[in-house]
Amino acid sequence: MAAPLRLGVNIDHVATVRNARGGGFPDPVRAALLAAEAGADGITAHLREDRRHITDDDIARLSAGLAIPLNLEMAATPEMLAIALRHRPHAACIVPEKREERTTEGGLDAAGQRAALAPIVGALREAGVRVSLFIEPDPRQIKAALQLGAPVVELHTGRYAELEGAARADELRRLTDAAALAAKNGIEVHAGHGLTYDNVAPVAVIPQVRELNIGHFLIGEAIFVGLDASVRRMRDAMESAR
Repeated sequence: MAAPLRLGVNIDHVATVRNARGGGFPDPVRAALLAAEAGADGITAHLREDRRHITDDDIARLSAGLAIPLNLEMAATPEMLAIALRHRPHAACIVPEKREERTTEGGLDAAGQRAALAPIVGALREAGVRVSLFIEPDPRQIKAALQLGAPVVELHTGRYAELEGAARADELRRLTDAAALAAKNGIEVHAGHGLTYDNVAPVAVIPQVRELNIGHFLIGEAIFVGLDASVRRMRDAMESAR
């Protein structure tokens, strides 16, 4: 029997709406608390270098106010490492980051950046922060995560979400094979990016996947049905598939 599947809700784009107008509304911390009430197992927030959505104050308030785990998405920079060590969230997911991108466009090149990542992964682990690497479903990247001592990888599902037909099926096979390889080597497997009610089931059914992190779609859907309903429906879709 597959292990239970956790749902992490990313609240970045509540902050995007707030920042479009300025001021404090809508409050991403309130959204995080509502998501927790609706059944989220954790909250994900990406503190970008340009602070385009989540801010330092948001991270401080989330750290102080959440009763469920906080997963801090962060670039591999000295500034972000210092912030993570100050707040010591439950988890830190290291992601690639480019100023010109609208959203994260692909996985981290852990294989090519192993030397630069090693001290950051080491410092986070020493501080008791669960380290995750956001990577493509590629054996080279999983091997690098293992060599770095990262206990978790999050597989990038963005390509899977964008493709159709046979191409999507091929990408799903890559995700399935990567999840099996990571788990075989003692690495916990998460997945996320671009997941919706319509495409989540084939990923949720992969037995080695322990957590899905979903944000943009849930926040967008909440405009029409409310955050409680959007989170609960996603949980139902995940659990039905599992």
